[in-house]
Amino acid sequence: MKIERILFPTDFSEGSELALHFAADLAKQYKAKLYMLHVLYDVMRAHESHIPHVSADELYNDLNKWALDEMENCCIEETRGIPAVEKKVVKGIPYEEVIKTASEEKIDLIVMGTYGRTGLDRLLFGSTAERVVRKAPCPVLTVRVPQHRIK
Repeated sequence: MKIERILFPTDFSEGSELALHFAADLAKQYKAKLYMLHVLYDVMRAHESHIPHVSADELYNDLNKWALDEMENCCIEETRGIPAVEKKVVKGIPYEEVIKTASEEKIDLIVMGTYGRTGLDRLLFGSTAERVVRKAPCPVLTVRVPQHRIK
């Protein structure tokens, strides 16, 4: 099996934190490039509502800076020893952007966390991981938060 490019989408949740351990270990084992991706949910596109342009741009600029800082700070130890790490923040619908990035970067493996939502949460928010698994152009390793840790 040849794994040269690993995509790690993160929403900075507990599930993503657990998935980072897997993604980093696999990147080290295979000497693969690790692509870290955070997607800022594009509320205007998703709900087709009008938000004043200036305030939305300012909000996304602030969120973009926060996400890049978060990726820098939360992953220093985990990514040490990985030959190449690329960190990227994009705006869009999370599952669509994960699939698009996987295709554009010719990703060999996606490693992502899943919270395991059920009931109303799942109905309202859907499952990004489930959509990625169904539509990804490559294998997907999902890392679930152990049941005893879900509050």
